[in-house]
Amino acid sequence: MKIDSVSPEEEKSLNVLLWLVACGFFMQTLDATIVNTAIPALALSLQESPLRMQSVVVVYSLAMALLIPASGWLSDRFGTRRVYLSAIVLFVCGSLLCAASKSLNDILLARIIQGGGGALLLPVGRLSILRSFPRTHFLTAMSFIAVPGMMGPLLGPFLGGWFVEHLTWHWIFLINLPVGLMGLVTSLVYLKGSPLKEVNPFDYKGYAYLALCMICFVLTADAHSTLQLTGQQITSMIAVGVVAMIFYLHHAARSEHPLFSPHLFKTQSLTLGLMGNLFSRLGSSSIPFLVPLMLQVSMDYAPVQSGLMMLPPALSGMVTKRMTTGIIVRYGYKNVLLINTMLVGGCMALMGLTQADTPIWAMIVVLIFFGAFNSLQFTAMNTITLIDLKEQEASAGNSLLAMAQMLALGLGVACAGTLLNEFNHANSGTRLDGAHALVSFHITLFCMGLITMSSTLIYTRLDKKS
Repeated sequence: MKIDSVSPEEEKSLNVLLWLVACGFFMQTLDATIVNTAIPALALSLQESPLRMQSVVVVYSLAMALLIPASGWLSDRFGTRRVYLSAIVLFVCGSLLCAASKSLNDILLARIIQGGGGALLLPVGRLSILRSFPRTHFLTAMSFIAVPGMMGPLLGPFLGGWFVEHLTWHWIFLINLPVGLMGLVTSLVYLKGSPLKEVNPFDYKGYAYLALCMICFVLTADAHSTLQLTGQQITSMIAVGVVAMIFYLHHAARSEHPLFSPHLFKTQSLTLGLMGNLFSRLGSSSIPFLVPLMLQVSMDYAPVQSGLMMLPPALSGMVTKRMTTGIIVRYGYKNVLLINTMLVGGCMALMGLTQADTPIWAMIVVLIFFGAFNSLQFTAMNTITLIDLKEQEASAGNSLLAMAQMLALGLGVACAGTLLNEFNHANSGTRLDGAHALVSFHITLFCMGLITMSSTLIYTRLDKKS
């Protein structure tokens, strides 16, 4: 990437930084979805029902969401270089433990470790970009690193299917080893970032409240299908989450150094961007989970075939990414988000019309449009969230954005899995196959599409000049 007003040496260093952050982002998001196509084979190997296996995706996302709020403080206290190196090591170790798992509980614990490392890759890398790049190049830099972030969730199902069909499911985790080692070497050579001289004390109390709130809400969405909790237990968990949130808000308003200052939310673009990231992504994050599973269990697709169906949206997203900056500059964030959010949700609803005899080309066309609109959505939402922040607010705002993204991913898959479980139980009992299961997938896709389209209401509050 050409960067004005810097020396050739600085430009080379900044470009290496871009590639390093992009690769870290790719690893993080790849592992959020690479298990999706492997779920039937993974369930068979671990002797579990496919209806419980979404928890493998959910706990990974939840672990990332839990650690992300501490990423800004860790970067300030220990330096972005040390934290990023530690994140890669933790991520690789978690991947090894996943591959060695013998039961569902084993793999869930390993995914928590893996998610802990993945939690630091994106926010610390993005923070390095915020502190290193001129603001005039910020949108272009964000567009660049957004490509692998979008590629991970869409390529993950294909790679997962290929490994399951041609090797074993263990390789969906072992693939992280060479990428992680390359990232480790590159970080040692090129990555900079010393600790700050003065760092505020960490808000342990506020962090505990916020973590409890996130755990309760995510597990509530997945409680019935995976944890098999009763209605009363689920209600109690929701109540605990609400109380934890109230306690956090009260604590943050009174604390001298809160985890996230209430003053941050006075920046309208940040507040609306966070809400948009949370609710808009609920639907779109469920697609890499739902579509490959639907194709395999209800339409007799092989794992690699179902994975291949996710390549067209990945490619269309890459092509669209090159045009996103021009589209946003010409039409403005508000107009783009109002229209594009409806288009993303509409594509999801169209996928709910898929039948066993639907031509492959028709499904590919819908997926291509979904990938293109989703790519534009990611870039617009991420940039509008951070663009108006002051320099001293960058770290906290960056952590909030990454936390909202991972929370949305976990909630999206949990909601989709729960809806699928409930509709399937109503239609065909406990089995997840046949025509009845296909109807369950259709209704679930319609519901997730409607959730996405309803998030358009959030963007109506954006300034017209945005």
